[in-house]
Amino acid sequence: MSYSVAVRALCEFSAKVGDLDLRFTPSPTAQEGIAGHRRVVARRADDYQAEVALEGHYESLRVRGRADGYDPQLNRLEEIKTHRGELARQPDNHRQLHWAQAKVYAWLLCQARQLAEVEVALVYLDVDSDRQTVISEQHTAAELQRFFALQCQRFLAWAQMQEQRLAERDQGLQALSFPYPQFRQGQRQLAETLYKAVSTGRCLMAQASTGIGKTLGTLFPLLKAMAPQRLDKLYFLTAKTPGRALALDALRQIDQATPQPALRTLELIARDKACEHPGSACHGESCPLAKGFYDRLPGAREAAGARPLLDRQALREVALEHHVCPYYLGQEMARWADVLIADYNYYFDAHALLFGLAQANQWRVSVLVDEAHNLVERGRGMYSASLDQGQLQALRQSKPEGLVSALDRLNRQWNALYKDQHAPYQASERLPDGLLSALQQCIGLIQERLNQAPAQVDPLLLQFFHQALQFSRVAELFDEHFIFDISQRNGPRKRRLATLCLRNVVPARLLGPRMSAARSVTLFSATLSPRHFYADLLGMPGDTAWLEVAAPFKAEQLDVRIVSQVSTRYQHRQASLAPIVELIAEQYRNRPGNYLAFFSSFEYLQQVAGLLAERYPELPRWEQAAGMDEAAREAFLARFVPDGQGIGFAVLGGAFGEGVDLPGTRLIGAFVATLGLPQVNPINEQFKQRLGRQFGAGFDYAYLYPGVRKVIQAAGRVIRGDDDRGVLLLIDERFAEPRVQQMFPAWWQTASQ
Repeated sequence: MSYSVAVRALCEFSAKVGDLDLRFTPSPTAQEGIAGHRRVVARRADDYQAEVALEGHYESLRVRGRADGYDPQLNRLEEIKTHRGELARQPDNHRQLHWAQAKVYAWLLCQARQLAEVEVALVYLDVDSDRQTVISEQHTAAELQRFFALQCQRFLAWAQMQEQRLAERDQGLQALSFPYPQFRQGQRQLAETLYKAVSTGRCLMAQASTGIGKTLGTLFPLLKAMAPQRLDKLYFLTAKTPGRALALDALRQIDQATPQPALRTLELIARDKACEHPGSACHGESCPLAKGFYDRLPGAREAAGARPLLDRQALREVALEHHVCPYYLGQEMARWADVLIADYNYYFDAHALLFGLAQANQWRVSVLVDEAHNLVERGRGMYSASLDQGQLQALRQSKPEGLVSALDRLNRQWNALYKDQHAPYQASERLPDGLLSALQQCIGLIQERLNQAPAQVDPLLLQFFHQALQFSRVAELFDEHFIFDISQRNGPRKRRLATLCLRNVVPARLLGPRMSAARSVTLFSATLSPRHFYADLLGMPGDTAWLEVAAPFKAEQLDVRIVSQVSTRYQHRQASLAPIVELIAEQYRNRPGNYLAFFSSFEYLQQVAGLLAERYPELPRWEQAAGMDEAAREAFLARFVPDGQGIGFAVLGGAFGEGVDLPGTRLIGAFVATLGLPQVNPINEQFKQRLGRQFGAGFDYAYLYPGVRKVIQAAGRVIRGDDDRGVLLLIDERFAEPRVQQMFPAWWQTASQ
């Protein structure tokens, strides 16, 4: 059996030594890198060969890849790299990795074309100055063969161990049995449909209510499909931490039923949450866990590989035992794990690790997207950016050396954008080219300073740099699916300031290729209706399958009442306070227990909660507050004890509107005093116009569908299991409208009150 590895992956494993060092960053964007490669190739002779496919073997190891270029006249193999900033400040381990890749490609070329020797060159292109630097060495084929053999020897022991593990993994997964005597109602249908989708290479959108076990019902069939479908990786992507916990728990249940010691699972978390030294920069002179990182990585990698389940705590334990950074050990182990549990951005973001690894290594992957209704807003956020002029003014006042004139020029361009703007908000379909040019100049100058003295850069300057860089990169993607807008406000001394935003409206063009690149992507949620809304905005392929799993609940479990005599529209809000308080008090009097009451804003929540306290002080209540940390959120939920009594007040669409599990008598009812529509404001009106132009249903896409989805998610907190019973009061006249009710779950039976 032959183990296959890409040249880059081989060299990253075998050729990196010394410190972890991220100072020579940021690198050019992917688009800048591709464009830079093309510019280099365009300047070569007509017979220059680009993207040369090469392959070779060492014992049972197959090494493959594409060399950037070969010049037959000069007999020169070129490895092309794009960069920003001063090349002399490039860390040694970066250059060492580039040489390793070039030499491996050079040997594969010598072998394929029977060359006795070849010139090996690193070609560095500065994307800002367009200046090329060529560093070359002459090597004989024998020298290159020895170098190739050394890299393969370093990798082969690990590869053979990996090869054996994968064979054991596939054998174990074929024997996998479901961890319970039988599937729940609807769970088997979900599992079978997903298995068929991945078997035929199609994507799937599955709407299935809470209570059928969606996490287990999606992970189990994909694990069964790994061997027959030759899947390299399974990605389970979540929007929030509780989703990762559910996935890890489901995998533990599967392992308990049919132990899978050869299956390797990894949980990935954000860098700021994994960092052991938050005040230190990511290089050996600042952080002790970066010092000698690559020298200690082989031992840490081997120890981590011996653990079937690398959740956050297990990864940290291994990392600290070997004195390496937990976050970057996780980044390394992402190459060697089978099941990866991570946030959406690890696959869908512009610089996503898991997507990048899949592309570079040509992996066959299957992707599960948990609570996929969240991907619309998250996807928009990944491809949006903003700049605040107040931050620029603070930076200008500090007069950073060498940047004063560039920042002044940027400020002049900024002011010119809104000098004739009288309204607080203005949107445009065109980019501000003058401002972007000035911004790019600032980015280049700050980059130079970072390269020269990274430890001495002011935090305010660094923050502005990262935001400017994101703004510049999003601007490269700008098209009819984006809005550029300017929001004015009065700053100190009533001086006008403006915030500039690039807002992505339809992320389909950016997310769609990620959907198509996988063997299969499954979106699942209790709220994926209407189907076309999510398919349109997320860029689902045309042959995407659809499944709506019947809920396991009966209508009599949830008493759904529509209170249409009350309007919660903003202009009627004051008049609604007293009726809502009486509804809550009456329901509590008739059936004491724990309830959640949802409102459209903190202000509305506080008005109702205050009046309830005034009229019914004996009724226990607790309120969500703006900006609650994790401990405060846990304390809020801890009040919902079995057979408890009281009202929890929360904001619809907030921390307690979804992903909260309060089964049995921990929660027996909910009041939803809002249709959930996003606030009518100039930004949302721009979204409505743009969505209307593209899909012909601007109000529905911008307001109605997102609003009702939040209501259904909040209502889903009440009935969590087969034995649960509860009540749901939908308080607003608009809940009586047929177009709203047709979006309700099919098992609900509504009654007017």
